Amino acid sequence: MWRWPATRAYLRRLAVVSKLHHPTVHSQVSSNQILISSLQPDELLFRFSHSWASTRYRFCQNNRFFSSNAFESYQDSPSESPDAGPHEAPEDFDFSSTSTFAENTVFASSEFESADSIFEEGADSLGVDAGFGERFVGEMVMEDEGIGVVKENDPDRVESLLSLLQSRGTVTGSLESHLEEMGLLLNEEFVLKVVATPCVPAENLIGFAKWALRKLDFKVTTQVLGLLVSTICQEDSKRDAYALWDFVNEVGGMKEGLVTTVSLNELIGQFSRLGKGKAAFDVFNKFEEFGCLLNADSYYSTIEALCKRSFYDWAFLACEKMLEADKLPDSERVGKIISYLCKGDRAKDAHLIYLYAKDKKISPPRSSINFLICSLSRIRRIKQTDKGNKQEIDKELDKEIVSLALEMLKDYPGADRKSAIQPFSSVLKKLCWIKDFSRAKELLLEMIDAGPPPGNSSFNYVINGLTKAGDMDEALKIMEIMKSRGLKPDVYTYSVIMSGYARDGAMEEACKMYDEAKKKHSKLSPITYHTLIRGFCRLEQFDKAVEILGEMKQYGVQPSHDEYNKLIKSLCLKALDWETAERLRDQMGENNLNSSTGEQGLL
Repeated sequence: MWRWPATRAYLRRLAVVSKLHHPTVHSQVSSNQILISSLQPDELLFRFSHSWASTRYRFCQNNRFFSSNAFESYQDSPSESPDAGPHEAPEDFDFSSTSTFAENTVFASSEFESADSIFEEGADSLGVDAGFGERFVGEMVMEDEGIGVVKENDPDRVESLLSLLQSRGTVTGSLESHLEEMGLLLNEEFVLKVVATPCVPAENLIGFAKWALRKLDFKVTTQVLGLLVSTICQEDSKRDAYALWDFVNEVGGMKEGLVTTVSLNELIGQFSRLGKGKAAFDVFNKFEEFGCLLNADSYYSTIEALCKRSFYDWAFLACEKMLEADKLPDSERVGKIISYLCKGDRAKDAHLIYLYAKDKKISPPRSSINFLICSLSRIRRIKQTDKGNKQEIDKELDKEIVSLALEMLKDYPGADRKSAIQPFSSVLKKLCWIKDFSRAKELLLEMIDAGPPPGNSSFNYVINGLTKAGDMDEALKIMEIMKSRGLKPDVYTYSVIMSGYARDGAMEEACKMYDEAKKKHSKLSPITYHTLIRGFCRLEQFDKAVEILGEMKQYGVQPSHDEYNKLIKSLCLKALDWETAERLRDQMGENNLNSSTGEQGLL
């Protein structure tokens, strides 16, 4: 009656021992010792006397104990009841006999030396294809009641878990309630496999992680959190990104060291791609609280995210911390930081980054340096206040800023200098705008000697500035240098010089420039004629002004309403020549130009 229950108990223990492969299960105890310690004295005597002593007895284990698939069927091995042999215990055997038990124990220890081969044979019998869920089976947990009690995740439940997590919007009820019903065993290896499972929505991954965080038998590790962040940051969802940041914030406050710099950098990069600069700045400010060290990638990603959303004040705060920590990124990224700040009208701050990189022997791309010089040389127009009053920009500040750009031009090597016409021209134009003509002329001559070779625009900047300053002699000298270099003065050059002469009342010299311009160019601009007409009207030489107005059509320039209007007013109010004024009004009608009410009232 007791033989077969004891045999089944033996088979169960044998299957357990054959599966114990994890180091924590063995705990430096051999398989023989585990089996011996789990058997009762009466069962031990029966096993040794009946099963191991008979060399003709062959143990046939049933593969159904090791099957991982409920649908797989294996043919049962023929089981045979061992006949009572010479070693079978007699019915009147006294198990309380100490001498008999000791004698059998000695016999058992010698026979157990060959027990490993039986365990290995049982392990080989596991060579069946594991199902999808079996790959996620958790580690076995040895309970305190005894070594023989083993717990593990059922493969079918694991497959149900993965199916649940991979579903999107088709689950009835809350995700947490379904997870609680599964009764899963949680450990780091199992959770890592779940997080790495493809086609799982980020929302479900975060829900699974929050559920696991509340379980007493599981603690979130750095590896689990890092894999979760990397997985979710591959998707472009603002809601998932914020949910992930909330989870990282919660975990990071539990224990210092769980959150890593790499994970926070990935979060900053994710918010940068999504255009959420403020969220990226919040992550940036959490590094110290989480015990993480900021590196060059941290600073660059934060600055990039803030500049994309035009948070330039916060971006420069990050730049200042970057310089204090001496964590400049590579030259390519330094160039991008400079360009970002220049776009935000923070050229002076960008110049500070440039100087620091220069001291560290970091050379940003030439395009970024060109952009910085052009930004420092940008001409800021007159701004209008809210009350409608015009307020001029402080030119002293502009002089200081353009001086920085002028110093940067000296750092250009010879090869790059010859092709840097744009930054040099921008500095030259800014110097003329702030009326620093001495340095502008000096820079122009330097460009002639060492490059880049100045073009018409560079000469025109200096000529225009000199004529406005009333230095016509210097303007003519620059024009002669321009001609000597094989450059042809354009219509703008002649118009600027004519304007300077007309402003001084030297209309004879202005007419000489006008005659030379007509020889060099077949078509002049309306500005050229407008300059002469205004000059003659200022001197009250209205007949010559009317003559210049008549020449406009001959050279392909159509007079505008402005020319007629000013000339008619001058003829009526100053020359009192209403006849000529009426003739001009008729010409306006022929040219489809309507006269204003003021003009009609004067005639």
